[in-house]
Amino acid sequence: MGTFSGPEWKIVLEKSINQYPKETVLQIATLDPTAPFPRVRSHIFRSFLYTPTAPDLPLLISTTDVRTPKVTQIISHPDIELVWWIASTQQQYRIAGKAHIIPSPNHPLYRAFTDTLQSEKLGHGSGLAVINSEKFDWEVKRLEIWSKLSSHMKASWARPAPGSPMESPDDAKKWPPTVEEPKEGDSGETRKNWEYALGNFALVVIDPYEVDFVNMGVVPNTRTKYTRKSEGKWASVAVVP
Repeated sequence: MGTFSGPEWKIVLEKSINQYPKETVLQIATLDPTAPFPRVRSHIFRSFLYTPTAPDLPLLISTTDVRTPKVTQIISHPDIELVWWIASTQQQYRIAGKAHIIPSPNHPLYRAFTDTLQSEKLGHGSGLAVINSEKFDWEVKRLEIWSKLSSHMKASWARPAPGSPMESPDDAKKWPPTVEEPKEGDSGETRKNWEYALGNFALVVIDPYEVDFVNMGVVPNTRTKYTRKSEGKWASVAVVP
């Protein structure tokens, strides 16, 4: 077991996923400007990110395909809420925060992220602002997380755009089942698939400002609401579950 640092809610959450490493599926809800209702989908939690100078301001990192509708939804309205149910501990986390999409620096939408970085201000409790002030290299992080994915998972970014029509179920047979990093002597197709998939791969970075934690694994059940303050600390209050 490693040591855990940061706000109280993050320490409890991190201990749970450290004990149950497969419990990393959460749901993220976004606002869709083209529809009268929110959109929600499952995501896989990849890691926390914070600096030693500001452990109380952790970011949550997930991943997505830059071609999905959620990307433009987040860029147009970055305030999101996620819910994360840890079945093994009977704990629920509802986390509200600002989400940011970080694609390849070569992608046109990367400009939206750099504009956000310029607008983030230190002293407002933003974890993203703190990390940006330390000249963090987001492309290095994107490539690091990409490298940890299996070749089968990487192949999901080499398919046609998610949600696009399929003329036949047999279309899927044309998609590469794996995507491997090209080596000297590999075919041009291997390199093409790698570059195409990596170009579609993006990080989803969530800067939380409110956490609602319900613990149903204890009797009586407990519920605590955490709110991030402008100085970067968290206030908490116990409420009825």
